[in-house]
Amino acid sequence: MSEDINIEMQKEFNEGDRVTGKVVKIEDKSVTVEIPGAPFDGVIPISEISSLHIEKASDVVSEGEELELAIIKVEEANYVLSKRQVDADEAWDSLEEKFNNNEIVETEVKDVVKGGLVVDLGVRGFIPASLVEDYFVESFDEYKGRQMKFKIIEMDKEKNRLILSHRAVLQEEKAAKKNEVLDNLKEGQVLEGTVQRLASFGAFVDIGGVDGLVHISQLSHAHVDKVSDVLSEGDTVSVKVLSVDRDAERISLSIKETLPGPWEGIEEKAPKGSILEGTVRRLVSYGAFVEVFPGVEGLVHISRISHDHIGTPNEVLTEGQKIEVKVLDVNPNEERLSLSIKDLVEKEDQTSYDDYEMPEESQGFSISDVIGDQLKKLSE
Repeated sequence: MSEDINIEMQKEFNEGDRVTGKVVKIEDKSVTVEIPGAPFDGVIPISEISSLHIEKASDVVSEGEELELAIIKVEEANYVLSKRQVDADEAWDSLEEKFNNNEIVETEVKDVVKGGLVVDLGVRGFIPASLVEDYFVESFDEYKGRQMKFKIIEMDKEKNRLILSHRAVLQEEKAAKKNEVLDNLKEGQVLEGTVQRLASFGAFVDIGGVDGLVHISQLSHAHVDKVSDVLSEGDTVSVKVLSVDRDAERISLSIKETLPGPWEGIEEKAPKGSILEGTVRRLVSYGAFVEVFPGVEGLVHISRISHDHIGTPNEVLTEGQKIEVKVLDVNPNEERLSLSIKDLVEKEDQTSYDDYEMPEESQGFSISDVIGDQLKKLSE
């Protein structure tokens, strides 16, 4: 038995050797480890305990814990040991496999530093601020301690460099969701979406992981000059799918087609004989089209514009002009509305011989007398 002990005591331990040690003492900046068969104990400096910066050794190891360690230096009556090096060697092999297989790594954010986040994967991993989210983040203070998923985008064992990205995970998830949505979308579907962005030509609406465009002409039955007049970012809207281009990943949507038709209930809104206010939208050779409700235009035929004879409607009307019109006829099936302007304007009095009241014959007057009197007045 004593021979075995002597043989064990005579074992040589050199730099680079791997040993198993038991923690026997923990101080703030170092850990003392007992190594079976070694003539003396070893010490792990706090810088060799973890790949991350730590304030106290007790935050990472516990007394009595057995650790796999590497001898990084042999001093007189002492071994300098490293837990960090063993962890890193084992971690690099695992990380390289995950990197080659494009796997996702899930771990806790250990620290928030200038420029990004830090994780411990056996080696120190860094996530630059630009790779944390797919949107701008004002402050990362709340990220410490959060469990997150990452993709390894760069690794260099020699330089001890490991760069990860959470944004890449989000982009992959969104791409998968987008493909799923595109595969299931059908023309004519009515969906609920969220307005993501406004443009001069329309609005982009998120319909569950993919954006579709609502062209400005599809926002409302009424004419829309500016998209921001009817929508704001963040609005929840109902949209109808007009078309899906799977290859170009382009989706055309309509809000207008989810709304009640402008001609619905037109007989109640514009009964025959009613007087409405409208806006002249178009002038044509045969009349003027006047919008009396959003999306509802009626025709004022040129013969119903004025009591006076006019050659073209633009002699008396201009596009954009506000006018009052009288409803002459309503045809909801054909979506036709006949209107009149002149029916609301009294005909001007005109002095003419046709309107002149003739004296009764019994009074002895003749037509020549009347004309003579008129001519006399004119000569005076």
